[in-house]
Amino acid sequence: MSTPEPRTTTNDRALVLAGAGAAGNAWELGLVAGLAAAGVDLTDADLVVGTSAGSTAAAQITSGARPADLYAAVVAEAPPAGPGPARPARATSQSFMDWSDTIIASSADPSDMRRRMGAAALAKDTADDESTRRWRETVAARLPRRDWPARLVRIAVVDARTGEPVVLDRDSGIDLVDAVAASTSNGFAGTYGVGERRFINGGYRRNENADLAAGYGRVLVLSPFGGRTRHPLAWRTDLAAQVAELRAGGSSVEVVVPDASAGDVFDARAMDPSTRPQAARGGYEQGRALAGRLATFWV
Repeated sequence: MSTPEPRTTTNDRALVLAGAGAAGNAWELGLVAGLAAAGVDLTDADLVVGTSAGSTAAAQITSGARPADLYAAVVAEAPPAGPGPARPARATSQSFMDWSDTIIASSADPSDMRRRMGAAALAKDTADDESTRRWRETVAARLPRRDWPARLVRIAVVDARTGEPVVLDRDSGIDLVDAVAASTSNGFAGTYGVGERRFINGGYRRNENADLAAGYGRVLVLSPFGGRTRHPLAWRTDLAAQVAELRAGGSSVEVVVPDASAGDVFDARAMDPSTRPQAARGGYEQGRALAGRLATFWV
């Protein structure tokens, strides 16, 4: 695996932004904005780790855009014109869940699962690579800036051909838009191509990939799915296993998961864009409420 060497430090802070679809990204942006409004600035982390929808949030909050503006943009997103559009979105989400659940169930271990997932995604690729082009345009439109920030950002992806996890950063030779687009490609519509390389979602390694912050003194994990995993617990890809690894290495770790104010959307509905305003508002209020506790840990 292309994994950075753990650093030895006591004071540096890492922020981990996990995946969880459209709702998860909105909740993370809301939480960051709510904390900022109460005086706790997570954008000054020494390292930001992003996976899947969390990679989008990582690129957004390190772009120089104000957290309040990122939050306001989500809350202002137009709702669907009626109930119709939400149904296809949920149906597509459920189809993806069924497809990926079948692959997970047939896999012997995490490495086998990633190889199978990559092979299944490669089988969906088309010769014209139109899905890569369209997805790149979609992702680029979501980012306030399209070059890597000065702050260290690590984005988790998986090599679709080998099943090996890969960590992308500003020294990887892959631009930020492509890194985020690769990390957010779930494989259901094919792989994401960068030159001759093909990638799928970094969440197929671990949904949080919090262990990429190994060696940092303080690690704050935002986990929209509450640390849950669809993998067998024996694989130790769940958040509890990652937190245990970090603490064993000397890191102090705090985890934040959504409360009820974000809505009951962190399941198959998480991919539905109509969930975003409520998830963001819930994250914002939760951030303000947690500021006192997290200030002691973070500031």
